[in-house]
Amino acid sequence: MSREHDLIIVGGGPAGLATALHAVRAGFDTVVAEPRAAPIDKACGEGLMPGAVRALASLGLEVPGHPITGIRYVQGSHRVQAAFRTGPGIGARRTDLHGTLHGAVLAAGVPVLPLRVGEVRQDAAGVVLPGTGLRAKWLVAADGLHSPVRRSLGLRVDSRRRPRYGLRRHYSTSPWSPYVEVHCGRHGEAYVTPLGPRLVGVALLTDRRAPFDVQLERFPELAARLPVERAVTAVRGAGPLRQEARSRLHGRVLLVGDAAGYVDALTGEGVSLALAGAGALVDNVRRGTPDRYESDWNHATRRHRFLTELLVRVRQQRALAPLVVPAAERLPRVFATVVNALA
Repeated sequence: MSREHDLIIVGGGPAGLATALHAVRAGFDTVVAEPRAAPIDKACGEGLMPGAVRALASLGLEVPGHPITGIRYVQGSHRVQAAFRTGPGIGARRTDLHGTLHGAVLAAGVPVLPLRVGEVRQDAAGVVLPGTGLRAKWLVAADGLHSPVRRSLGLRVDSRRRPRYGLRRHYSTSPWSPYVEVHCGRHGEAYVTPLGPRLVGVALLTDRRAPFDVQLERFPELAARLPVERAVTAVRGAGPLRQEARSRLHGRVLLVGDAAGYVDALTGEGVSLALAGAGALVDNVRRGTPDRYESDWNHATRRHRFLTELLVRVRQQRALAPLVVPAAERLPRVFATVVNALA
């Protein structure tokens, strides 16, 4: 007879690995199921905001990267920037973030099994993954934006909003600013994140389907700085970005990270929210209050979801989108307040 674990975590990205670290510290017998080999790359803005840096530090982790001192918005001749008030963020390659978390999980003695999870069965006492011999009291779905577990449980909600997509590529060039620069265009945004002495990452968020180079040409200032011969990685994509879940709890299955629901990458807080959600999930399982996880998740993400939703709606209104950066430029204190509320 197979041994019953306390937690099976499906998905070995940042949300799943952070959940595993919190779980092992709480004394839970934990196993992670992740079919991909580490380190796992992903289309990502790669800017860790100060909240994410603090959350990683609370786990005893430090991710290598380039300091980020704030956020700068650019739209034509209009520019506005705000420094972080609670310490710097870090521009870090997604592979470095994943490698740091993955190494810590292995060092903590948590098995990471090369399993792809399809079907999930549960009863009043626990969860079974058929064909694997794995059974646990709880299952954590941390399997990403298009979570197969969320879909298999009927928790996926179809969105009627205009879909947005993300594209990312790296360039060999010296960062020209210690800020994450957000360049606002007609159909989306371009994020430039300093990642090292001779490396920047460029992430494009857009509602138009077109190749990366075509999208970048819509930002002439960036296109001039970043000729294609300086590109050092292939383009990675993700989307549609908006994903909704009916609930974060379904019987003995709990959802965390992008699997729990995602609004947009516009404010760059995905990793911070995943880390916060991991801690809240494990705390509630430890206390025997899993039914409180939904309200704790809502409380932890409410401000972020509201501000992100508001900004996305404004950015998708043709009449309002051109006014965002000029308005922020005229109201720098308000802009700084919003930046630091999210950071």
